[in-house]
Amino acid sequence: MSRSGQPPDLKKYMSKRLGFKPNANRMIVGTLRGFDQFINLVVDVEVNGNENNEIGMVVIRGNSVVTVEALEPVNRG
Repeated sequence: MSRSGQPPDLKKYMSKRLGFKPNANRMIVGTLRGFDQFINLVVDVEVNGNENNEIGMVVIRGNSVVTVEALEPVNRG
């Protein structure tokens, strides 16, 4: 949740390459495929930590996400 109490609008990040840092001090790189009101994320994972292997589609629970970083340009609109 943002400070306003509203969940962040992730629509502009759909189908974009993102870096996710969960609370286990790892880095996940993948393409955002979906999300819900609890910020549970459906991600097509390509890199998990230091391993450079394609994992496939996973769900990352929203309460475990610390940061999300855009790895390609995103329209601000």
